Amino acid sequence: MRNCFANTIAKLGEKNKNIYVIVADISPAGAMENFQKKYPNRFINVGVAEQTMIGVSAGLAMKKKIPFAYTISTFALYRPFEMIRTDICYQNLPVTIVGMGAGTIYSTLGATHLTQEDISISRSLPNIQVLTPCDTFELEKCLDFCVNKSKKPTYLRIGKAGEKIFSSKINWKFGKINQLSKGKDTCILSYGPIIRKAFDAQKLMQKKISIYSCHSIKPFDYLTLQKLFKKYKNIITLEDHSLIGGIGEIVQNFAWEKRYKGKIGKFGLNDKFIHFYGTHDELLNKHGISALKIYNYLKTS
Repeated sequence: MRNCFANTIAKLGEKNKNIYVIVADISPAGAMENFQKKYPNRFINVGVAEQTMIGVSAGLAMKKKIPFAYTISTFALYRPFEMIRTDICYQNLPVTIVGMGAGTIYSTLGATHLTQEDISISRSLPNIQVLTPCDTFELEKCLDFCVNKSKKPTYLRIGKAGEKIFSSKINWKFGKINQLSKGKDTCILSYGPIIRKAFDAQKLMQKKISIYSCHSIKPFDYLTLQKLFKKYKNIITLEDHSLIGGIGEIVQNFAWEKRYKGKIGKFGLNDKFIHFYGTHDELLNKHGISALKIYNYLKTS
């Protein structure tokens, strides 16, 4: 996804001279390097100074520019949180904060590089929008929205590299849940690159399961969710994020409010730091998330 972000911003930057990219100690490569060389005045590397990255972005937005504050997700959101809250959200400025490698993708680097609470934290901020594309197709649509339509602060949560495309045939709309696979009785609601495990579980089941991408976490598409309550007996939520404050809680709370009588299963990160260094799949498995575990749950649902 980081390559897609760089390529898409470079293309959009050719047409729109108001686009700025502000990074914190991210070495430009590929299309991002091209953007830097072609538009040196619109590419700003503040170094290891994330608070400055947010302050500069806020200032640019006040001058009617379109800034993208971009770095690894844990440093994009956690370190400059006060500045995001006060400089951007309080003033309702259209800055897009791009958190790359979100969730537990940086599994080999330990807890300092994991963002297992970022959805919960960002959702709680007034004015902010939270976008979580599952693949590069949805990411391109999110970026186009941020450049051409968005008027508010946005937290854009993206993966890192090698994500398979699942959503190329959908009609993407901001704030709407998209169906990626059609099935009966059971549906899986997910977002971000972890959605691949929903498709892996479907292969194990050897039958179609309805799979939905919830790329807009805030605002959330409660209208469609209410329709899903009427359509499915079993709903599973799947996320590379804490079970606290994520899509699992969104769905469960709304289900209680609407008196949903079906079964809800939640797959997400446990409320603890796991001191383990290995592959992304290995770390997710430590949190109880795998295609096999989803499959076993589906068999008994």
